[in-house]
Amino acid sequence: MITTNINNIPLEFETTKGVFSPNNIDRGTLAMLAQLQISPADKLLDLGCGYGTVGIYAAKVIGAENVVMSDIDRNALTLAQKNAARNGVPNITFHHSDGFRSIPETAFTHIFSNPPYHADFSVPKHFIEKGFNRLIIGGRLYMVTKRLDWYKNKITAIFGGVKVIREEDYFVFIAEKRSASYTKGKR
Repeated sequence: MITTNINNIPLEFETTKGVFSPNNIDRGTLAMLAQLQISPADKLLDLGCGYGTVGIYAAKVIGAENVVMSDIDRNALTLAQKNAARNGVPNITFHHSDGFRSIPETAFTHIFSNPPYHADFSVPKHFIEKGFNRLIIGGRLYMVTKRLDWYKNKITAIFGGVKVIREEDYFVFIAEKRSASYTKGKR
C-alpha cells in the first residue's frame, strides 16, 4: 500500500508485484503531475494508467466523470479500479485497451502517459500519433520518459513543436494540438 499526498490531496494506492513502480509513486509520474494544469471543464485520458496515480489524482481535481483510464495489463486496471473506489472517485471510465484500440472516447483536452520506454518505440509511436487524433484543438499531450531525442523529434514531427522540461533524469514533454492534421500533412 502506498500512502501519499500530491499537491495537498491525500491518496492511497494498493499495488502488487508485477505492476510498474509497485513500491512508490514513480518520480517521472510525479514530474509529469507537477506540470498539470486542469479544470472541471477538461476531459482527461490516463493512457497506460497502471494502478491509477495520474487518473485518480485528476479525478479528485476535476471530477471522475471527466476522466478516462486505460491499460493493457488487466491486473493493473483492476488495481486502478479498486484504487479509484478507495480514493472516493469510483465513477471514472475504465477501458482494457492496447493503446487506443479499445477506447471509443475522443475530444480529450489532456492525454497523460508514462509509456514503456525501455522497449522499442512502437508503443509510444502509437500513443503520440493516435493521441494527436483524440485531442481537441488546443488539447495537450503530456508524456514522461528518460529518453530525449527520439521523443522530442517524434512529438515535434506530429505536433509541430514540444516543450521539454527536464526533472532530474526524466524528460516531461508537453505538446499542444494546433491544427486538425499532423504538421507534415499526415493523417
